[in-house]
Amino acid sequence: MPMHSLNDQHLDHDLATIRIKNLRLRTFIGIKEEEISNRQDVVINAVIRYRAARAVQFNHIDQALNYRTITKHLIAHVEENRFLLLERMTREVLDIIMSYEQVLTAQVEIDKPYALRFADSVSITLSDSRDVRPLG
Repeated sequence: MPMHSLNDQHLDHDLATIRIKNLRLRTFIGIKEEEISNRQDVVINAVIRYRAARAVQFNHIDQALNYRTITKHLIAHVEENRFLLLERMTREVLDIIMSYEQVLTAQVEIDKPYALRFADSVSITLSDSRDVRPLG
């Protein structure tokens, strides 16, 4: 399921975009008895922006935002917890991504497949950004 990109109008040349696409996990999500007692599929998509000038210049993982580390963190959190609302799960996933200092902006969309009859899925999208006003 495609995600709308964050506003690209005034991007710097060193602003990198990482897209985590269709991360499929199983967790407890919902309020009905069968949702509380059985894991369900969720699909996570994330758009993460950070300044990549040093990663480009030095070509070393220590200078980049490690998307593998972030993804492992997300997997552990989602699979080890229980959520009543998709909104809450989406906010917690977004908070995890924003906890990495290098992240400037992030957008998270989480789909709950087959949550509604006759629909492929229901999703919630939330976004966040750091206050990155220039110093001076």
